[in-house]
Amino acid sequence: MTPAQTALLDALSPILGEKGIVTDPALIAPWEVDWRRRFSGHAPAILAPADKGEVQAVLRAAAEHCVPLVPQGGNSSMVGGATPPADGSALILSTRRMNRVRRIDTGSAMIVAEAGVILADLHAAAEGEGARFPLTLGAKGNATVGGLVSTNAGGTQVLRFGTMRGLTLGVEAVLPDGTLYDGLSALKKDNRGYDLGQLLIGAEGTLGIVTAAALRLAPAIAASATAWVGLSDPAAGLALLRRLQAASDMIESFEIMPAESLAAAVAHLPGARSPLQTSHPWHVLIEAVTGDPAADPAAMLETQLARALAEGVVADAVIAASQAQSEAFWLLRHSLSDAERALGPAVQHDIAVPVDAMPRFMVEAAAACDARFPGTHASGFGHLGDGNIHFHVRAAPGTDRDRFYAEQAATITRFVHDLVMAAGGTISAEHGIGQMKRDELLRLSPERVSAIRAIKTALDPHGLFNPGKLVACA
Repeated sequence: MTPAQTALLDALSPILGEKGIVTDPALIAPWEVDWRRRFSGHAPAILAPADKGEVQAVLRAAAEHCVPLVPQGGNSSMVGGATPPADGSALILSTRRMNRVRRIDTGSAMIVAEAGVILADLHAAAEGEGARFPLTLGAKGNATVGGLVSTNAGGTQVLRFGTMRGLTLGVEAVLPDGTLYDGLSALKKDNRGYDLGQLLIGAEGTLGIVTAAALRLAPAIAASATAWVGLSDPAAGLALLRRLQAASDMIESFEIMPAESLAAAVAHLPGARSPLQTSHPWHVLIEAVTGDPAADPAAMLETQLARALAEGVVADAVIAASQAQSEAFWLLRHSLSDAERALGPAVQHDIAVPVDAMPRFMVEAAAACDARFPGTHASGFGHLGDGNIHFHVRAAPGTDRDRFYAEQAATITRFVHDLVMAAGGTISAEHGIGQMKRDELLRLSPERVSAIRAIKTALDPHGLFNPGKLVACA
């Protein structure tokens, strides 16, 4: 621990107390490695403030002693965005103790939650008041409100409700100088210059610490229906999506995956089986939801899928007959990342292309990667309705993990990202940039990085907030 870090802890000890400062290496260790175990670092201590006032005290002291901080919620980043530097120069600032739901206003369809509230608990709180928060993802048991806001998280319901940027009505945050920015009022109109709240959304903790957020609620679900469909190719999936959207406004999720991804999930989950009795090259998972007690999403799906089957748009389909069956369908989808990780080392890409280009890209990009890197195998699954593809290039069976990442990962990533940019897409759809994509962002979008760096330098002139993530200060 450096003298500056020691002085910082001494200054904060009477403010944070025993619960607010962790220095036991065994307790810190799990928070020094990212979820994918691709990045690891070292932090001499974890600072865990219990409220916004304590966050202000931490940031003022950190500025005074010039100690960098790495904000961390559930540590579920997919791009190493919450991992401390390896040299031990930064301390982790955990928001997990700030876990109160401050207010739920169903009349205004709003919930105000602190940064450390876990997404699953946010769901439960909203449901307890007869409403719901319409964003979910596989890491809902770990991901926190602060992390979701700071990474502009997406998930499986973006098709209907958008990302966290669209679901966030206001933000409360502490800026690098310890100033509290209170933007929780959720004003419908506010033209006082730059929207600092929107700037903090997706900033990955590089401009300040989000301490709370006002979030948009949706009506409680009156009825829902889940369908699993077998297809010949992704183009048929997009045709089906357009048909369903034209027929109804109830389509909330539309997930596409190749047969090999489904097979991996079935093999990974004990007792799991394919929802369809017949084999198909591609599959889609559809969720239709309504808050209107008079509407019938199951009947709508049955009618539209029957027509699509008769016209040859789809090859086979089944509608979940119970909530348990629906949950089994979704468990397969949410297990895809874990299942594919179990297959061995892979270079994983969270990318997006225009929705109309997604079917062709999924097929042609995979073929291009297989041809360019013999022995590897590429495939993708994702959210067809918003163009987001989780595109993975797997190493040949038996390949040494460390050697594969050291010798091939960077070249593969550059190749995939060039394909994405040529298609008019983005190298980061919903996981952020973190440290994994920082250099690629600079390579492909230098003008964007220049603007980001200027904003970062203006608000955080000493580069103390989440160093090494998103952009490197000049």
